[in-house]
Amino acid sequence: MELTVYLAGQIHDDWREDVKSLAKDRNLPLTFVGPQTNHDRSDKIGEDILGKQPGPFFKDDAASAVNNLRTQVLMQKSDVVIGLFGEKYKQWNTAMDASAAVTLGKPLIIVRPEELIHPLKELSNKANITVETVEQALDVLAYIYA
Repeated sequence: MELTVYLAGQIHDDWREDVKSLAKDRNLPLTFVGPQTNHDRSDKIGEDILGKQPGPFFKDDAASAVNNLRTQVLMQKSDVVIGLFGEKYKQWNTAMDASAAVTLGKPLIIVRPEELIHPLKELSNKANITVETVEQALDVLAYIYA
């Protein structure tokens, strides 16, 4: 049985590649999907499809519409969602994706450092489990196959 895992979180570093590599090293039968990780493409996709927009608000709104569609389709097709909350970047998209996973009834694993226990307490309470590392998140998924 292969699971599809939506990797929700910031797109400013290669944490997803680390997760994929760790899963491969453990021979876990997982397929990974997630948001557009090319930040420039993500920001420009609205204008690429709809054409030049009259200002920054409309450019962002058009890009958001396309990106939200992508997220909705891929998350609905996923079996489980891992939402990574890090310390370095703003985490608005992660919070939105984690909340969407809860709303869709998708199993949700939240990864967050100890420093974020308090600000994420309500969301952590809605998740199936909250861990501190991606290795622990993969341990949870590996347990499905044990």
